[in-house]
Parts: sequence; C-alpha cells; structure tokens
Amino acid sequence: MRKVQLHITLLILSVFLILPALSFAKEIPITVGGFVLGSDVTDYPDIEYSNFLKEVVVYDWNGFDKGIISYGICDSPGEIVKIKLKYKDPSKKFFKTLLKKYKKKYGKPHEWKGDSFGILHVWKWKFTSSDGTKIHMILQHNTKNPNENTGNMVKLYCPDQMVKEQRCFTKQCTSRLGTDKKAPKTDWKLLIPQTKP
Repeated sequence: MRKVQLHITLLILSVFLILPALSFAKEIPITVGGFVLGSDVTDYPDIEYSNFLKEVVVYDWNGFDKGIISYGICDSPGEIVKIKLKYKDPSKKFFKTLLKKYKKKYGKPHEWKGDSFGILHVWKWKFTSSDGTKIHMILQHNTKNPNENTGNMVKLYCPDQMVKEQRCFTKQCTSRLGTDKKAPKTDWKLLIPQTKP
C-alpha cells in the first residue's frame, strides 16, 4: 500500500514539474510580412508576379522518378528554360554508368562542381548552339547532402534565357513600385511574427 501511495505521489509531483515545460504559449505567431498561415494565396494579388519562372512538377516520367520543369512568364512566356529530373535508380553504380554514357555522347565534362568528401558528385558541361544559345547540363549524384535531392539527377538549362526572364521580372516589379526611391518606414508589426493579422 505504501508503494502505491509513493508511486501516486511521484506521479503527481512529476506532472507538476513537467507541465511548465509543456505549457502552451499564450500567443502563437501566425502571420509575418503581411502573410497569414492558413490563408489563401489568392488573397495577395500583389504577389502575382512573385517569381520570374513558373514550375510544373512531373512524376514517374520516362525512367525518371520525378522532376521540375521551369518556364518563363515574362520575357518568353511558356518557354521551358530549365529541366531538372531525378532518375528512378538512385545508386552510385547507375551514376557511374550514366557518367560513362554522358562522356561518350558529349565528351569530357567542363567543370567538377562536387565536394571533396565524396558526398556530392556534380559534373557540368557547357554548350553553345549554332544560333548562339548557351545550354548547360549537370549530372549529379548525392549520397546524403540534405540541401540536395538524394540519388541521381540531370539538370539542363539555358542560363542566358533565365537571366532575361529575371531582368524582365525585375523591370516589371520596378515599374509597379513606381519611381519613389525613398526608403519605406520600418513597420515592426510586419517584420516580427504576430499572433493575429
């Protein structure tokens, strides 16, 4: 009986000791910068042109697990400027086979962009088409870098066209903001997360 009372006392005491650590904040931040968690993105019409590229996600596509297709919305609307695809086979063995086939078709890579630890293997080729369009190609294998997709990936993109899209986007944003170059007054309510809009 004494053991049971001791266990109950210890249990009650531990609950009172743990509760402050688990107590819920009186105020929970749900908004910052004028954006509110849980609200609809269409509630913010001013961010319609928030990026110079739009993306389409594809899954299970011709030997690839998934990918992202980026296209222009300003300088050349609808034009695909970047293709990023992840191969279904994530193994290092498959990467080595891919690298051999890439080298056979396109020659030696122009740059090594990987790390010296053997975690991220990145080979880059640079091409210029007959009409002067620059095209870059990357073959990548990632074993465990958390900032990159793991497995094997190919990236094919037109850097100059991406720059054109970004310039067009910046020009649109500048014209929408007007010519007033005065620094805006600091609104701490927008800069610090708030509990209510």
